Amino acid sequence: MRPGAVHQSGVTRSHFAASRQNKHNNPPANTSHTAGTSHAERVFRVQHAFTQLGGEVHGLAELARASSLDDSTVYRILRSGIQQGAFVQVSRGRYRLGPAAARLGTQALTPRLDHDALSDCLEQLRLTAEGGMVFLYGLTNLGHPQRHCIDMAVGPHDLTELGMSPREIMRVNRSLRIGASGRSILAHLSDTLQHRVLAEPLPPAVGPGVYRDRNQLLASLAEIRVKGYAIGLQECARGWDSFAAPVLWDGTVLGSLVLLKPVHLPAASRDRCVLAVKSATAEVSRLMGVLEPQPRGRIA
Repeated sequence: MRPGAVHQSGVTRSHFAASRQNKHNNPPANTSHTAGTSHAERVFRVQHAFTQLGGEVHGLAELARASSLDDSTVYRILRSGIQQGAFVQVSRGRYRLGPAAARLGTQALTPRLDHDALSDCLEQLRLTAEGGMVFLYGLTNLGHPQRHCIDMAVGPHDLTELGMSPREIMRVNRSLRIGASGRSILAHLSDTLQHRVLAEPLPPAVGPGVYRDRNQLLASLAEIRVKGYAIGLQECARGWDSFAAPVLWDGTVLGSLVLLKPVHLPAASRDRCVLAVKSATAEVSRLMGVLEPQPRGRIA
């Protein structure tokens, strides 16, 4: 195993449990997902089934199982939703989320953000870490899951120090399977989306520490979910290590914040970088209107 690789932690991904009422029609024990029988709740459960199943297109039977509703109820909800643009029927018995769902997601992820305060937060992270380069990435699903740079604080550094052309930098830094920032996002995507990302070929210009073994990469994702941060050892570029934390909203990953530092930092300096990144990520979340605490984890 290469230096810096992590071991499988045994963490399992949680899935939406399809619970059913018993023969006495008692309510299911997991009331957080299945309590109540109103029509509005059934609609939300069908919508939720799409997000929990992952992928793009689903059949009536699997949506019914995931939402713990009977086929006829799900069918009526889907037919009504098609008229409102919430769902789209792509073939006989096969459905996907529609443009109305996309509009809702776009509206939810468009907060009133103070960009000056955001830039100050990134620069403060760079100063607290005593130099380096800081990048804030957002998740985009246009075409396939990838990341895009929202803002940066690089100080006196120049991106050419990464040893790549602008095109190579763009290709490397949009992949979710490369670097602490990419893996911080990838760790919180559904299994279906993870497999889609893992099927993508690595760009030619990557660092020597990039994860090439699928099992080691999957193990690193489990480790990130436990600790709440990621460390990348020369993954994106030779001579640079990365320290990142995911930006989450109620378990949904929005992006990640990453600090790049020259290699060969002592362990104590790595710990300080991790703490600084996690603190700055919490501030970024606050600026974005995310009030819940970020995953704390521990430094190990």
